[in-house]
Amino acid sequence: MSRTRLIVRNKRRLTFLTRRLYTLKEGLQWNGMEVIHDPVHGTIRLSRFEEALIKTPQFQRLRGIEQLAMAYFAYPGANHTRFEHSIGTMHMAGRIADQLGLSRDEKVLVRAGGLLHDLGHPAFSHAVESILRRNPIYQPVVQGRTFSNHEAFTQYMIEEILSEDENLLQRAPDSSRDYFTTLSHIAIGDSFGRPPYLAQIISGDIDADRIDFLMRDSYHTGVSLGLIDVNQILESLVLEDGRVLLGGRDGYSEEMALVAAESMLTARAHHYSAIIHHPTTQAARAMLLYALEGTLERVRSRMEKGDKNDKNNVSTIVMDFFLRSTDADIFSFIRAHGGPTEQRLITRLKEGRICPLIMRFNYSRLHPQTRTALAIITENGRAKKIFEETLARRIHDLHGTPTLVDLDMASGLPKTIRVKINDEEGFFYDNSALANGLIRAISRQISLCVFTRDREKRPPVRDVLEEIKTLSIQLLRFIREETPIQLEAILLIFHTLNKLFSEETDSYISIPKIHNITWIYRTTHQLASIPQLKHLFNYNYTHEYKFPYSDELYKNIQTLVAVEMLNEDIRTIEHKNRWKQRYEYTLTPIGALYAEEIAPHYKKEIQIITEYLKQHKHAVIHDLIRIPKRRYQA
Repeated sequence: MSRTRLIVRNKRRLTFLTRRLYTLKEGLQWNGMEVIHDPVHGTIRLSRFEEALIKTPQFQRLRGIEQLAMAYFAYPGANHTRFEHSIGTMHMAGRIADQLGLSRDEKVLVRAGGLLHDLGHPAFSHAVESILRRNPIYQPVVQGRTFSNHEAFTQYMIEEILSEDENLLQRAPDSSRDYFTTLSHIAIGDSFGRPPYLAQIISGDIDADRIDFLMRDSYHTGVSLGLIDVNQILESLVLEDGRVLLGGRDGYSEEMALVAAESMLTARAHHYSAIIHHPTTQAARAMLLYALEGTLERVRSRMEKGDKNDKNNVSTIVMDFFLRSTDADIFSFIRAHGGPTEQRLITRLKEGRICPLIMRFNYSRLHPQTRTALAIITENGRAKKIFEETLARRIHDLHGTPTLVDLDMASGLPKTIRVKINDEEGFFYDNSALANGLIRAISRQISLCVFTRDREKRPPVRDVLEEIKTLSIQLLRFIREETPIQLEAILLIFHTLNKLFSEETDSYISIPKIHNITWIYRTTHQLASIPQLKHLFNYNYTHEYKFPYSDELYKNIQTLVAVEMLNEDIRTIEHKNRWKQRYEYTLTPIGALYAEEIAPHYKKEIQIITEYLKQHKHAVIHDLIRIPKRRYQA
């Protein structure tokens, strides 16, 4: 053990009694503490521990990071920062803790977790964070640990930096390393052996983070995202079996619980449409990303030429983006190291001369097969970068001026939020028709924008759509060679079911309609146990709902429904004197065509899936629906 570490440990032991007395006397009391007046939540009181956390250089850095990155170009009032959002999240975490009746120690933990949950965000937040996914070569590695997202940096800063701050340790309820490790996990929404509700308060479908940023973003942008009734949401939260549920005492309060949750989901859907997918926001983000990636590439090239053993220094620079840099520092970095093109882009940004939009493609303008391809490409950082840069070059060739492309799809679907209605627990979207529709609406939010300096020169839309289709198909081949595509694996199951159960006559075709989404969960879980298929169905499952459930699998199913590869019907059935919704799925005509096209890439896998489904054919609960063959094949 190093001398410094030994000294720190001895100091901790010597001050143990002092810390405990402080905790009992004033550390957990609010009278006389620091007060913050917040425009969204009003008066917020801080404990001495929270005050010490806020005063650390790591937290103060958040003053220089805009909450909505480049959105202030579209909404001038959107100049609020991660600093104030983090304080607001802490406040909401405390209110949720009070509503759930948590112990004082738990309340301290979740408030601190809410305060620190964005500590590892880089300058310009998600716009810069995408650098890591798009360029894995830049991902820093420290002591064998790879950093690929802001959550990893948040944990690192709490465990390795804040845990060594002597001023902070004197005010912490527990200055042991274990306490700060637990705090680092709670901050990123990981219960880490603690009750699940602690993580849910910070990172769940209805959490302190979302409540604050939806309210705060609406306040500062001036965009009404939908009324979020915070008091009703809090009144609707209950604690049961270590998890946070939505519920009520009677039929009316149960209905109001659903209404409160629906208001948040509505606001989430509007948040993407109005702010994240605003063309000006996307243009500014594309300009910054292009300038920053170009600058990093120039720095890497210079380093490689100067010192063959110094290739990892760019990772050190990127690590600084997450640990020390502010938005202004990113601009300075590009100014100091960027080439002429990067300099021009950053100058345009500083002067507010955002590249104008010449065309935008959304859900209604893209063929279902293209939507599917883009959904897969968006999830793969490297492929997304290749797509944007290649499409920009091809459009440049068509009309002769420099072009930028930005592709984005909505995320953050509600997945695990559970409700308790009539003393029976279920998923939120199973009990709310509005929630079910909003989930589809969010899943369909895709925005593919093309920007250029010359608004007057526009290539034919038909030509650009053809380039998008061709390029997306080419990139899917590239992705399949590198990594399994789980979205396509679900289609392979339905493709096999069609082969097993479909019946044809001269004029009609009968295709299977699978009765319940839980069948898909169980089947993929069982297929994952077959070694040759593990790479296709490698989901993280939980068994707390009486069947294997996976957030990622649910998201993939909803994506396939949104892009019209699967058709989802809702049927109401009676169960124990109560009417419930059941989801039924069929492969759409376009889905069947897409599955036929990709089948040659998965010959071995389809053979194994077919053998499995043949053996368990009796367990596939389904109906056969009769469709005119001409309509289905069309």
